[in-house]
Amino acid sequence: MGEGEFVIRPIGWVESALVDLAAAPKQGDEGAPDAWLVFEPEVGEGLRDLRAGTEVLVVTWLDRARRDVLAVHPRDDMTRPVTGVFSTRSADRPNPVGLHRVTILSIDGLRVRVRALEALNGTPIVDLKPVLGSISER
Repeated sequence: MGEGEFVIRPIGWVESALVDLAAAPKQGDEGAPDAWLVFEPEVGEGLRDLRAGTEVLVVTWLDRARRDVLAVHPRDDMTRPVTGVFSTRSADRPNPVGLHRVTILSIDGLRVRVRALEALNGTPIVDLKPVLGSISER
């Protein structure tokens, strides 16, 4: 690797009914289906304290996104002015990291069922983080 480069390795992938990028909702609260997060065995220990009902942030690598895009019409709405991608939630960007706030519905070993995830089937998962409450709850 060259200077300034690094490797992100997937720790799992998304299993979802969403397979068509054009038909997928832009955000989870816009009709996204429930989905499974399927984790690699080597990260299983990291899942041990997850519980149904907990909100988490799923960090994904949007592997079907374009990486050469720096400006877009937000939400692909041509009536909106072109905006720099760092001011949007566009998947198309130099490093297509996805951030999804979801609620855990159930856990079955290395499989975590979540509510309303807009990521496509097969999307690599790179991390999972808790949604933080107030300072006294941390």
